[in-house]
Amino acid sequence: MSRFVVRTEKLSKVYHEGGAPLPVLIDVDVAIEFGEIVALRGPSGSGKSTLLNILGCLDRPTRGRYWLGGRDVSSLDRTAQAWVRLHYIGFVFQTFHLIAHSTALENVALPLHYAGVPREPAHAQARALLERVGLGERLDHRPNQLSGGQRQRVAVARALACKPRLILADEPTGALDTRTGQEILGLLLELHAEEKLTLVLVTHDPAVAAVAHRQIEIRDGRVVRESRSDAPAA
Repeated sequence: MSRFVVRTEKLSKVYHEGGAPLPVLIDVDVAIEFGEIVALRGPSGSGKSTLLNILGCLDRPTRGRYWLGGRDVSSLDRTAQAWVRLHYIGFVFQTFHLIAHSTALENVALPLHYAGVPREPAHAQARALLERVGLGERLDHRPNQLSGGQRQRVAVARALACKPRLILADEPTGALDTRTGQEILGLLLELHAEEKLTLVLVTHDPAVAAVAHRQIEIRDGRVVRESRSDAPAA
């Protein structure tokens, strides 16, 4: 079995605007080991969100290859991509992406329903996850009844629902005040340690990037630098 949960080879993504090619990623080679925390950094428009979308099987590369857990997932069709996302990847977004009319419990249980788990055990698992992230008393609250930090805790619990190998977090503290952001970051680190998760963070925040074992900087669609930090090994 590969020691890498993520590995890419000459990964490229080209869009077309008015018929002209617009390269967004160019020959990106990335390798992330199981249990690593990696921060993707770079200015707006550098290509890091496009890379995250490909790593999350939300998009496909134009060229190059991507292995997830040793399996080549570069050219999967939409149905296969959805299956991989559901079973192998958890997402945490800056703007939470919760379903407004659903309760916290229903939001966390949703991936389990998609995975075919019956309602009662799905709700039992969702309840346990919400208790784990400190929201055991907010099960029946809808997103508009929760603070930003509480909504992100719901999103973290939802990301863990199907026991993924890989968590992709896109600016997970970006919409939060400093104190709440630190709490969410602490929660992600706790869960990483307990579950031996692989965690990839897209962030502009140096304090968030500093918790990573490794930082990868992307500019103009290329990896321009990688550096190791003093974060403790997984």
